[in-house]
Amino acid sequence: MKRTLIALALALPLAAAASVPVHEAVLDNGLKVLVRPDRRAPIVTSQVWYRVGSSYEYGGVTGVSHVLEHMMFKGTEKLAPGEFSRIIAEHGGSENAFTGRDYTAYFQTLASDRLPIALELEAERMRNLALPEEEFLKELEVVKEERRQRTEDDPQSLTFEQFNATAWEASPYRIPVIGWASDLESLSVDDLRYWYQKWYAPNNATLVVVGDVDPDEVIALAKEHFGPLKPEQVGTPKPRSEPTQRGEKRLTVKAPAKEPYLLMGYKTTGLATAEADWEPYALEMLASVLDGGSSTRLSRELVRGARVAADTSASYSAFSRLPEMLLLDGTPAKGRTVGELEAALRAQVERLQTEPVGAEELERIRTQLIAGKVYELDSVFYQAMQLGKLETVGLGWRLVDEYVEHLSRITPEQIQAVAQKYLTPDNLTVAVLEPQPMDGKAPRAAAAGGHARDF
Repeated sequence: MKRTLIALALALPLAAAASVPVHEAVLDNGLKVLVRPDRRAPIVTSQVWYRVGSSYEYGGVTGVSHVLEHMMFKGTEKLAPGEFSRIIAEHGGSENAFTGRDYTAYFQTLASDRLPIALELEAERMRNLALPEEEFLKELEVVKEERRQRTEDDPQSLTFEQFNATAWEASPYRIPVIGWASDLESLSVDDLRYWYQKWYAPNNATLVVVGDVDPDEVIALAKEHFGPLKPEQVGTPKPRSEPTQRGEKRLTVKAPAKEPYLLMGYKTTGLATAEADWEPYALEMLASVLDGGSSTRLSRELVRGARVAADTSASYSAFSRLPEMLLLDGTPAKGRTVGELEAALRAQVERLQTEPVGAEELERIRTQLIAGKVYELDSVFYQAMQLGKLETVGLGWRLVDEYVEHLSRITPEQIQAVAQKYLTPDNLTVAVLEPQPMDGKAPRAAAAGGHARDF
């Protein structure tokens, strides 16, 4: 009863946030504008999301979305290279960008009265990017070095890249966001011009503004700055559906490293592709049962209990354009083997399939998830992130205010059902990092998140 009251108390800020409406408008050129007022502080976050990322790419041009993200800071018809960032900084703001599988996004956070500056600058580079050859060649070398540091010299990141390329046969999620090294070597500025012209258009973008603003004024500003931009004939990417996996896959990655590493992935579903609406939410809850904090099963039983793992985690995201995987990974504890860790993780999966999660345990996990959503609402940036991502992957921004309600309905039986349906050997890919001599070199730290520009 106590935990239920806590969950209800935590849910109150979510209900309050949901009562603050999101104002939506679509300009004549197709640009969607989403505005959510948040007057707790005199700041505003503006984000422009483009429906294009690495999953839109194909052989020969992989990495083009990420390189183009870098080039968006290298000058337009009116702005010199670096001037965009300089102007934002002069007005006391911060800005950056990130590329993912399904989107590329650009953002600024400033005092709310400086919003017109951010929108004017974003509108300028939406259709008027210069793409000078000399800047492209310099930035391409930056990206190549980024790939060397974050992937090739990082054993866990390298394992993850090889894992994706093995697990996915046809799905474009097999493509690394930063691109394959050979494709970066042959990438040209003309490839970027084509990509920019095809995808960077108002009718393939969403402008999200959250903060101390008046929605009508924001929409008027959007019309002023983005309204004159011409739309583009934006096609739908051809489907690259993943065929049914016909048996467990295994791979070994040999790379200089201090310790072994295990990565396991079960092909699942997402909100955009689920046979039943509740399945992705049950998978979210399942992942949280395993790894939703220090008191959850993997940490409690494998790290502190059996001490078979030095660290281990589980992750899943329902919010993607294409079907995803539920991932389990970890490093064996000193004196334990990868095989022992794999057996322990498989035992955890089997337990989920054979034993319903207890009501008290599930309620505790649910409370933690709700608390996480409440904390996110403290940030105008993450409010905008939620709206932009959901809209861009095709799920619709309204899901932001429905997420917790869906989670609250998930039962132990539904968690058991998705475990039995999706967490099967035929859906599984297992990657093992087999450490090789370091030659006196320490591995570089793994990059957090995706391939953001200094983000």
